Parts: sequence; C-alpha cells; structure tokens
Amino acid sequence: MFLITIISFRCSELDVRTAVVNSERKTKPVSSEQFDLAELNSRMGQMAAEEIIAEAYKVSDRVMTSTTFGHQSAAILHMVTRVNPDATILWIDTGYNTSATYRFADRLIERLNLNVEIYAPSMTTTRRNVLMGGIPEVEDPLHEEFTRQVKLEPFERATRNLAPEVWITGIRREQTAFRQTLQIASSSNNGLLKIAPLLNWDQAQLDAYLLEHNLPDEQDYFDPTKVHEARECGLQTRM
Repeated sequence: MFLITIISFRCSELDVRTAVVNSERKTKPVSSEQFDLAELNSRMGQMAAEEIIAEAYKVSDRVMTSTTFGHQSAAILHMVTRVNPDATILWIDTGYNTSATYRFADRLIERLNLNVEIYAPSMTTTRRNVLMGGIPEVEDPLHEEFTRQVKLEPFERATRNLAPEVWITGIRREQTAFRQTLQIASSSNNGLLKIAPLLNWDQAQLDAYLLEHNLPDEQDYFDPTKVHEARECGLQTRM
C-alpha cells in the first residue's frame, strides 16, 4: 500500500484529497469473450455519437473519458456530459501545454461543470528539460522515454487508480493512418473497452457541432509527444 495525492477540479475549485491506493489494483481485461466487439460495432455503427456514448454507459458504469483540452476537444466533452453530467474526465497534463490551453481548460471545466481527474508526470518539467536538454526530437531515441514519462506512465497510473472498464476517446479516423484502421469499439492493450464515438466524423461535422452549441475551441494546443499532427502520441497504439 502507498499514498498518492490525486488532484481533481470541479467548477474550477481545487480539491486535493489523499487516497490510499493498492499498488496491485488492476482493471479487468477486456476481450471479445467479455464483450462481443463485432456485435457492438454493428450496433454502434448505426448510432449517432451521443447514442454511442449512452450505450457505453449501458455496458458498464465504470466509464472514463480522456481529453487533452486540445483542438475541438469541447465537442466530445459536451456530448459526454449531456449523457452523464458527472462523467469522469481524465486529463494527462504533460506539463508542456501552452498558456492558451491551460486557460481554455479552465474555462471549459467551469462551463461544463467537468469532473476532471488530473494526472501529471512524476518528474517535473524543469528537471526533465535539464536532464534531456528540452523536448527530444522525434528521431532521437530519447523521445520514446520522454513519451513514456509525460504521457504513458501517467495514463497507466490513472487507469490503475480510477479502475475504469470503458475508455471513451475523441479520436477520429481521418486524423492518422493508424486511426483509419480502428473501429468504434475495440479492446485496448491495457485491458479496457475503448469506444470512439466520433471515429467517423469529419472536420466539417465537428466545426458545425461547436458552432451549433456555441462551444469554445483551442487553436494553440501543442502535444510534445506527437510534434507532427499526423503522428500518434502513443496512447492509442500502446494503451
């Protein structure tokens, strides 16, 4: 047993609580035997995005939605909270977000009354920058360790502590070559049922949704693990 301090935001008010977490706590593996992925995809393929989200909550009450508070992220967060106002939202704060992204996150947390669980890397940004000489180039072998520290390890820690069974993600098929191979429902490498309600949406549909609901957008987002827009950050390929 060990102590972990978990920081959560609700209505922009900082709530710090100390939780005792069992280091052996694991999420239940997800497989085609536990969930009929073919049947889920056949059904969800005919559904609107919000209907897919509602269906995810029928599958399990242990549902987590991840966000970066990046470009057009308000859409999936708005949909999820319309289905479940108390939805658990996971934000991996890499420590490399722009000032605009932090301000955007604060505004959206307040507007949508988000129940956000924030997880950060164990090492401070300043210390890592000193040891690694800043953000390693994508071609640098050190970039893989950088990605592990700022994105993958915090996500693994979060899933151990939050123990979700279902992971809702806002990824879209047109974003990367890898995502073009995915289905709406899939089994993640770390034992979660991964649901992508917006997988088949295009840019125009997202723009229209943000406009219809008068939602803000973040244009200054930067992901240090991706660097290039069409590159994967590691969560979707390794988690």
